Amino acid sequence: MSEQPHVHVVRGAPDDVELAALVAGLVAASHGRTPAEDDGPPDRSARARWVAPGRLRGTAPLPRGRDAWRWSLHP
Repeated sequence: MSEQPHVHVVRGAPDDVELAALVAGLVAASHGRTPAEDDGPPDRSARARWVAPGRLRGTAPLPRGRDAWRWSLHP
């Protein structure tokens, strides 16, 4: 067995562009930033704003009833 990494397509027939995009995505994901590089104050504050429970609360209460799902993604 060879020691070099390879990609094996299990289902479908990707063309060269699709396969190149997949490989580029895998390479980018494998060379991503480490968690130690991601702990700066701006990153933490942005993350805190994103997960804040009051972020999704608006001034009006959420609609209820049969059509409530239509407004579930509206800010």
